[in-house]
Amino acid sequence: MLRRNDFIERSLAGALSFLKEAVFSDACALDRGFLQSLDPRIKIITFVLFIIRVLFTRDIVILLFLYALCLALAYYSKINLGFFLKRTWVFIPLFSLFIVIPALFSFVTPGEVLVSFSISGLKLTITRPGLSGAVLFTARVATSVSFAVLLGITTRHFALLKALRVFGIPQIFVFTIGMCYRYIYFFMEIIEHTCLAVKSRSGAKIHYKRGQRIVAWNIAYLWARSYQLNEEVYLAMLSRGYSGEPAALDDFRVGTKDWLWLAGVLIWMSLSFH
Repeated sequence: MLRRNDFIERSLAGALSFLKEAVFSDACALDRGFLQSLDPRIKIITFVLFIIRVLFTRDIVILLFLYALCLALAYYSKINLGFFLKRTWVFIPLFSLFIVIPALFSFVTPGEVLVSFSISGLKLTITRPGLSGAVLFTARVATSVSFAVLLGITTRHFALLKALRVFGIPQIFVFTIGMCYRYIYFFMEIIEHTCLAVKSRSGAKIHYKRGQRIVAWNIAYLWARSYQLNEEVYLAMLSRGYSGEPAALDDFRVGTKDWLWLAGVLIWMSLSFH
């Protein structure tokens, strides 16, 4: 029982720690790397162009080039590659890989046979079109996610939101993202402190009925605290002059490096579509 409780506790702590590191990466955005030195507006434009190119290409060579470019940008932006790969491969690309597994086989994608084998009397055949499609789909997802994550971890949160408003993204959408981002960390801290408080007061072994009551009470408490916090934050914002548009102190300035980077990306995009 102790081992099981320890496993659950360690799993919860590990998940919360991973989410904190994945979401709150302002330390990377403050480094003096290549992408950090670019104007956020130019960075968003070029990364959107990269993602569009990823989505519309069927050439695996171009996808591999774009993925290699993403890794190179991460390296020259002083992003630890282990940190970066862990955050770009753990969830969505691996999940997409499991999704496309059925497409490997002839009953979904008929074509030239590559490998045939049997499992418990069931004959399965992997086809060349199925393998090509699965590789292409996984490469697209991995490359798109990598560019999106790289944009997020090399751009300060409020600068990114301000840049989105420049491009006409609705204010309510941007503001909601900002508030959610701001308070995810806060509620993660509440979860950790609640687990520690329950453990310190109830010990390692808890009867499941009592555990259910503790969980239900904490859910209700968290809901009430969230509602109260919502009211307090809104009143505090009104008292400080909030009028519907959040203000950021960062001033955007497009320099020579930004124009050269944008021109280089546009030239490559025009050549790659021919």
